[in-house]
Amino acid sequence: LYDKDYIPTHTVGFDKFADYVLGKEDRVPKTPGWASTKCGVPVWTIKALARVFAAKATSIAHYFGGSYIRGPFSHEPARLEGVLLAMQGLGKPGVHQCIITYLGMPRSVQPSIMRYTWVAFAGDLAFTDRILQPSCHGARVSQKQFFPKTLFKEAIMSPPVTFWGTSENMAPVENQFIKYEYPIPEEEGGTEIHMIWTDNPCLTTCWNEGMKTVEAYRSPKIEFIVTQHQWLENDCFMADIILPVSTIYEMDDIMTNSAQGVQFNNILLQRQAIQPVGESMSDYEVVLEVARKLGKYDEVTEGKSVEDWIKYTYEGMGLPEFISWEDFKEKQYFVFPTAPDWENDPPGLRKFYEDPEKYPLETPSGKLEIYSERLAQHFPDDKERGPIPRWIENTETHDERISSERAKKYPLLQMSNHPRWRVHAQCDDISWTREALTGKVKGPDGYMYEPLWIHPSDAEKRGIKNGDIVKSYNERGAVLGGALVWERIMPGVVYMDHGARVDWIIPGKLDRGGAINLISPNNIISKHCPGMATSGYLVEVGKVTMSQMEEWKQQYPEAFEREYDPASGLRFNAWVED
Repeated sequence: LYDKDYIPTHTVGFDKFADYVLGKEDRVPKTPGWASTKCGVPVWTIKALARVFAAKATSIAHYFGGSYIRGPFSHEPARLEGVLLAMQGLGKPGVHQCIITYLGMPRSVQPSIMRYTWVAFAGDLAFTDRILQPSCHGARVSQKQFFPKTLFKEAIMSPPVTFWGTSENMAPVENQFIKYEYPIPEEEGGTEIHMIWTDNPCLTTCWNEGMKTVEAYRSPKIEFIVTQHQWLENDCFMADIILPVSTIYEMDDIMTNSAQGVQFNNILLQRQAIQPVGESMSDYEVVLEVARKLGKYDEVTEGKSVEDWIKYTYEGMGLPEFISWEDFKEKQYFVFPTAPDWENDPPGLRKFYEDPEKYPLETPSGKLEIYSERLAQHFPDDKERGPIPRWIENTETHDERISSERAKKYPLLQMSNHPRWRVHAQCDDISWTREALTGKVKGPDGYMYEPLWIHPSDAEKRGIKNGDIVKSYNERGAVLGGALVWERIMPGVVYMDHGARVDWIIPGKLDRGGAINLISPNNIISKHCPGMATSGYLVEVGKVTMSQMEEWKQQYPEAFEREYDPASGLRFNAWVED
């Protein structure tokens, strides 16, 4: 059913992919029957979906990604998506790939706005040319020495660490073939980390294997940890000092609204609504106070006030061409007009579809490369990410399939996604959402547990009933939750939202708060891809009896004496000493 005219003219390597799928390469045809045993989806459903996908003009859209791109070997389904679109005729009417979050607006009359989108974040007043460096996951990388967040534990506990990948956002694809090392040689200015200063404190429970992150934070190498944050994210609990940060309502700022799928490019002048609570300051002011102590205040501010920086950004975005500074201050917003000829813009890859020779892609061949010559050349022995997308059963990096020997001990697949009711740990203390459907599960001890979804058949085997306290565990540790027994989850799979507030019973081993990423795999997606693998891994789930809870209370009384309110969870005083 695929577009047989498109494939020869717009792609390279389809024959190699076809040989793999049809079993000519390894004598294993990748039939719906073969796939069903891997994923549990019925054969009929797989066939029906394939026929619907192929018979209609089908586009694929993403909003960030979730588990789909955050599991072991998750680059393979991502690459397979590209192949499926190629077979549809990528670029023809109705056949596109879209990131809803960033690409949802028509072309504006002001093209330079996107240059500043990554900069003008609310609460991030540091608008100088220096921070217009290309970024990696939003973090500005200008120093020679760095490592991915996913390799934080190895970098601290067992350096040196080598990895492949890009050092800059929007960097050339070829950067992934560069080998990096941390620490760099001492003669080049390299040294190990001895202090951590973070305004993004969610490594422990939002990235891979947070239990090891705790161990790394507690390493003797790390002499001092300071965090600055509004919401007391989980890494704050490991800090020596917490600097309170004000919210967007407590400061003046300027921000864009062009990266959330809106239909227009908006610039907003954000005026202070209330005075800062307590001793809180904006992130910018926090940095300035530290700079003042170091004698760097004037160097950082460049002699500009907050209002000066706001005006600097107003000018840098090209706003003076459309609205005066005085009018902008009075109106406090501006919507860039859509370009008058936007309807003439070709959608997606339409030009490539119509004439691949005249409008080639930015690949060595100029075509859709189903077979990657560069991967074959640079990583000839890579069994995890080869030249064509494949099904990877297991490797030295990950063995998290139900076919694993480990599955005899940990037979369930643990899934995890961004939650509906919070952003990481932010909003986990809001009583309204904690009461909502799947917000929290009230245990027999009165504690409000993070829901763990489990199918009735799996629950019955384990003697688990709705509302029971349960633990999801593997060799990395255990996380407690409240059982939500229903058929909205597949047999053999359990589910828990990620990012809940941690509540240690045994730090680095046992958590009561439901921070499920604590027991996700430590290894990156695959050996040449430093992404996180935080969903689709092996666990077992067991019922926690009240006698077991009493035993923990006896052994770790301080963990059960923290100030706690069932309506909103752990209190500030549970963690912070004045």
